[in-house]
Amino acid sequence: SINASFTRTASASSESRVSIALTDKMEVELEQDCTQIIALRAPTAVDLRSVLGTMRCVGGLEWVGDEAKKIANMTIKLEDETSKIKGYKEIRHLSKGVTKMLREAIDSFARMDADGALEILEQDDEIDTDYATAIRELITYMMEDPRSISRSINILWVLRSLERVGDHAKNICEAIVYIARGKDIRHGNIANLED
Repeated sequence: SINASFTRTASASSESRVSIALTDKMEVELEQDCTQIIALRAPTAVDLRSVLGTMRCVGGLEWVGDEAKKIANMTIKLEDETSKIKGYKEIRHLSKGVTKMLREAIDSFARMDADGALEILEQDDEIDTDYATAIRELITYMMEDPRSISRSINILWVLRSLERVGDHAKNICEAIVYIARGKDIRHGNIANLED
């Protein structure tokens, strides 16, 4: 759906909607599998952390799917706009950073690379800064041209969803550290790693 935001095509947005339904189904199946592992095998220590951390990651990926759905819906609305709208450059820029962050988080999960996950966590601050900058620019644009407000609000929603995808990638990285090192660093508790 991020691609759809760039190209402004409804067909790519429709494809995203189909993928979201599949993502939701897979989340339910994976959570059921994890629950069954806990119930039948009673894992402890690292095994239990692996199951619980995996459930966190699965939930995070499902939330990414929800944000993608929002982006797809906004893309359909934006497709109807005929005028040049400020904000597409900001969407492209933010989406590149967020896509990279999410891709690296998934890769770190596949390798259970806690060090890589910690490096990815640092990217979230840059995403947040880029998001805040884009918001300020769009607000200025709306103040200069009040006719652009409704179109710009749709761009703001896309940017917000992208920023949330970055937050979910961050949560996945925190789960990786929890699985690999047994330390809970959610809510900025990186100091827990030094204990």
